[in-house]
Amino acid sequence: MISTALVMLMTPGLALFYGGMVRRKNVLGTIMQSFIALGVITLQWILWGYSLSFGPDCGHVIGNLSWAGLAGVGLTPNPDYAATIPHQAFMIYQMMFAVITPALITGAVAERFKFKTYIVFLLLWSTFVYAPIVHWVWGVGGWLRALGALDFAGGFVVHISSGFAALAAAIVLGKRKGYGHEHIPPHDLTMTLTGTALLWFGWFGFNAGSALTSGTLALTAFINTHCAAAAASLSWMFVEWYKRDKPTVLGAASGAVAGLAGITPAAGFVTPIAAIIIGLCLGILCYWGVSMKGRFGFDDSLDVVGVHGVGSSFGAIAIGFFATTAVNAAGRNGLFYGSYSLLGIQIFSVVVVIVFSFVMTWLILKTLQKTMGLRVQEQEEVEGLDLSQHGESGYNF
Repeated sequence: MISTALVMLMTPGLALFYGGMVRRKNVLGTIMQSFIALGVITLQWILWGYSLSFGPDCGHVIGNLSWAGLAGVGLTPNPDYAATIPHQAFMIYQMMFAVITPALITGAVAERFKFKTYIVFLLLWSTFVYAPIVHWVWGVGGWLRALGALDFAGGFVVHISSGFAALAAAIVLGKRKGYGHEHIPPHDLTMTLTGTALLWFGWFGFNAGSALTSGTLALTAFINTHCAAAAASLSWMFVEWYKRDKPTVLGAASGAVAGLAGITPAAGFVTPIAAIIIGLCLGILCYWGVSMKGRFGFDDSLDVVGVHGVGSSFGAIAIGFFATTAVNAAGRNGLFYGSYSLLGIQIFSVVVVIVFSFVMTWLILKTLQKTMGLRVQEQEEVEGLDLSQHGESGYNF
């Protein structure tokens, strides 16, 4: 329950992280996109999302609806998922993962997504993209799980899925008005750094809690989470310092989040030294990934693709090199411990999740574009989402 509360706090933390990075006129609209996911996805998860994700297998691709409305999800443990905690404890812990995942996508489309359409998108994406990927990777009978893919705490499920859904969303919605020829600076980096701190704090529940029991594995995941975030924050800061002559607060914060996202799939399979190496690589790689959006010409407003998509893809592949059964007997050895097969499985699984998430998100957004419209009107975008979508202002001096 403590880990569940920590993961729940990550979504408001994400709201502040994103909220500080947008312009002042969009701060409430951006925060609201994360905050409202707590309401929408909670109900979706209880009514049908949990059953589709973890329910009895249907064709190795999705759960059936026999657990809809928590039918059969009781207070005794389900040994298929967590033998030491009540089934409902596992259910609500996984709910918080389901809440934050679509909220991550909003960073790519900040300052231009119509709120009414966003609510529908939350429901459709969580049902047709998130739930199948969860079942493939973690569900009993899921085909990637049966293949041997390893994802300790949500690299495939949360960060790769949302990162490449964000790429599809940024392409479909198009660029913000003025992007590329107007300066669009963050309005409050103190808010962003506060959000980073809450994310880092909550991530201990995200990764260590995924051990699903107190003990040495939870401790290892906890240590690895912190080491990778620290290393990535430093490596991003130093490469930015070298490239731009100054170390920025936003760079250090982005590096920390890149480290957290990237170590998530590997946290319970690698040693702390490996976590530091992975983190150092993540800071450099994700800095490069963020810089590529200008070269490729898409407006990923708050760097979701470069941080979460690129970072967690690298972290998932790194398992194939650094995983060791000395850390987790339920895992497998990677390349550096004498086994070659895991690396191929991890690369294949990364590609599968990227393609599925991108294509499905593209189809969902194109459908919504033709039926409800995705973007606010041009004048509403100029006015800002706070007033045009919510009739409020974040600051009244």
